[in-house]
Amino acid sequence: MNGTQTLKSKSTTGETAFIHQPEQGSWGFEINDLVSFGRDSSCNRSFEDPFMSLRHARIERKPQGFLLRDLRSRNGTFLNGARIVEALLNEGDRIQLGQTHLTFSFKRDLKETNHSLWSKNSKWAQTLSQMDNLSRSDLPVLILGPSGAGKELIAKTLHDKSLRKTGPLVCVNCSALSESLIESELFGHTKGSFTGATSDRKGAFEAARGGTLFLDEVGDLPLSLQPKLLRALENKEIRPVGRDDSLSTDVRILAATHHQLKEKVYRGEFRMDLYYRLNVLQVKVPALWERMEDFEGLLYGFCKEGGVSFSSKQIRRLKEYSWPGNIRELKNFVFKAKAYLGDEITDDHCIEHLLESADEAIPSIPSETKSENAGIVNSALLKDLELELIKKRLAANKGNQRQTALDLGMPKSTLHDRIKAYNIDLPKFRVSK
Repeated sequence: MNGTQTLKSKSTTGETAFIHQPEQGSWGFEINDLVSFGRDSSCNRSFEDPFMSLRHARIERKPQGFLLRDLRSRNGTFLNGARIVEALLNEGDRIQLGQTHLTFSFKRDLKETNHSLWSKNSKWAQTLSQMDNLSRSDLPVLILGPSGAGKELIAKTLHDKSLRKTGPLVCVNCSALSESLIESELFGHTKGSFTGATSDRKGAFEAARGGTLFLDEVGDLPLSLQPKLLRALENKEIRPVGRDDSLSTDVRILAATHHQLKEKVYRGEFRMDLYYRLNVLQVKVPALWERMEDFEGLLYGFCKEGGVSFSSKQIRRLKEYSWPGNIRELKNFVFKAKAYLGDEITDDHCIEHLLESADEAIPSIPSETKSENAGIVNSALLKDLELELIKKRLAANKGNQRQTALDLGMPKSTLHDRIKAYNIDLPKFRVSK
């Protein structure tokens, strides 16, 4: 293994663990129960480090995991910047013995470790364990979650693990294009079909042929374009702007949004039939505050990437912040802290002013609101929204159910059932202006 020393051991579950020492060649040492570190040749792994004790520390296998124990060393054993006597090891933990730096991992190659695709949070870990099954399917996937939580990474993982992984992954940000250009972006156009169309152009559906099309921020797709996208998904064919004939498609659709799409449906801003066409399989990506069990692991991963460390006191400060920008904000903060404060962030450093939203005085989220249902519109509110929307469209269409159903993007039979369930007085709308 280039540039990495590796110590190999096996856990009680049969899982292999490794200690990596960057930039020191490659070596491996397999053990059953423990490995000791120090300057003495009797240690399983000896180092010529004058700041390391003869018998400095050891790692031993326990039923609950791998335990790092200091052996009364002169200069101490440090885990993630904090001096310890003993501590259980987690993925990505950084160990310092004297002037020797090591990293603990269950990956043979640390480059394989993606700090956003593992979790100690049981609910999110269960979702991540389903990635392989979701990837093998060719059904559409709707990825929900707040901005910065890792929706793009989930989309890339679904593609990379799929049978279409040899094909292209094409991403279209539906919120970044004007309404006049997004149809061309998705379906393509012919030369001269509109001002500025100086040549034929393939759209995203054609560019992604044989692969995956990722519609990022699909909740921002203009309402006028949604029926065309729906037809493309249902009929598996598209019509480029300026062409009279249609082209067959061969793509898997992944879509993501930070919006509550159901709420947009009930407000008439997103078609119900398109919502159900996209929402066949679903992945809900949690906000960072919903998976704070992973905070230190994520932080250490970004610290390793950026070559920076934080004191234990500073880490405790960071865990008290609400992180409205989620994992993206955490990563940006780590690199920003290094740029302003250097490679080692100590207790004396002031870090609050580096947080992206500090000037906006965004408060930490109260613990009583951090439940599974936080941020989700409750069913009673959704029903109220649906009722008001149906009434609004019935009034606009003077009670015409067929046109109202078309406006709402739902079957006429579904609208009839809703009218009956809500006891809506149809004659009232038929005589309204």
